[in-house]
Amino acid sequence: MDGIALDLDAVLADTRPVWRDWVEDASRRARVDLDLPEDRGEAAAVLDERLGDWRPLLVRFAEDRGPLHFRPRAETSAALRRLEGAGVRIGVFTDAPRELADVALAHVGAARRVAVVGTLDEVLRELGDRTVVVRTRAELAELQ
Repeated sequence: MDGIALDLDAVLADTRPVWRDWVEDASRRARVDLDLPEDRGEAAAVLDERLGDWRPLLVRFAEDRGPLHFRPRAETSAALRRLEGAGVRIGVFTDAPRELADVALAHVGAARRVAVVGTLDEVLRELGDRTVVVRTRAELAELQ
């Protein structure tokens, strides 16, 4: 195993509640109905069109609320340390905007251990063919 690709929302930090809260807040503040697609990559394109420079607003919102939503887990941190120490490259995949993913990773203490963040395809392309995809905390705990 050369690398692992972790599902951000299922393994490290669920960004969906912060995303939903931010969309609601942004819609209210901008007085715009933001009926967005479920896929956040597609939603980003709609936001680019309707709100313009929305990413800094998302970062500020996520940083303010991060401590309420994103908490480090000792067993997850230990697993990441062990894998990194064994020379395994760590990637994180998500459909969340990169800015939100970065805030979540920082709050759970994983940012410095992660080599690549992106979609699953991007992470697999970067980490290579022998990458193990991890979709649950239980799967992470089982890795040796």
